[in-house]
Amino acid sequence: MNSKRFTCSVGKWLTGGISLAAASYVAYVAVAWFRYGKTRRANCDDADALLDMFMPSYEVGGRHKIRVAAPPEVTLSAATETELESRGLIRAIFKGREWILQSKPDHTVRPQGFLAQTKSLGWGVLAERPAREIVMGCATKPWEPNPVFRTLQPDEFAAFQEPGYVKIAWTLRADPTEHGESIFRTETRAIATSSDARRKFRRYWSFLSPGIILIRTVMLPAVKREAERRWRSAAAWHPYSTGMM
Repeated sequence: MNSKRFTCSVGKWLTGGISLAAASYVAYVAVAWFRYGKTRRANCDDADALLDMFMPSYEVGGRHKIRVAAPPEVTLSAATETELESRGLIRAIFKGREWILQSKPDHTVRPQGFLAQTKSLGWGVLAERPAREIVMGCATKPWEPNPVFRTLQPDEFAAFQEPGYVKIAWTLRADPTEHGESIFRTETRAIATSSDARRKFRRYWSFLSPGIILIRTVMLPAVKREAERRWRSAAAWHPYSTGMM
């Protein structure tokens, strides 16, 4: 095959790939729009009583989990301290949002660690089980180019109904399993406080939720690697206390 034919063939493959990706995205948007408000309830294993206290009903949500070869306290610590923005794919997602919504870049110097960074943005702690789970929440207008995250106190979160907002709650959770390991879980729920906010959020969610879901998908293996690295390091220094030789 000469270079001209090869270039033409590559061009056709690229065009076909782009067309397929565009068609898949359009299909996703249509499905997300149709499924808005039709949430799937958690089974017994995935149920979260702590999160239910603050948002028992919601319009969109997502659950992700992964098994980790480390105790829950190590896993949760790794999750709260993970540096997600150090990963190129997640930076690309944030840049894509800036481009789509015409956002202004945030040049604020934020603290290190996922949990500390989200707190600095305005997310508040709604509840916590030490070394097992933390529930975060806020009210915001995510469709705005540079949304403000409004901190809500735990005793006002569930009853908050000021029109024009979306309430969002999410968790970081590590459940113990056999052999000293754990299951890391993260769940996000959201509900609009008025019909106008629901209309805007439904459009936002339909078009931009792939990025939100992808961030969670990238987060899980990152937490797993970091937690298991910490546990191996602890075992190397204290083999008897960790039960490893």
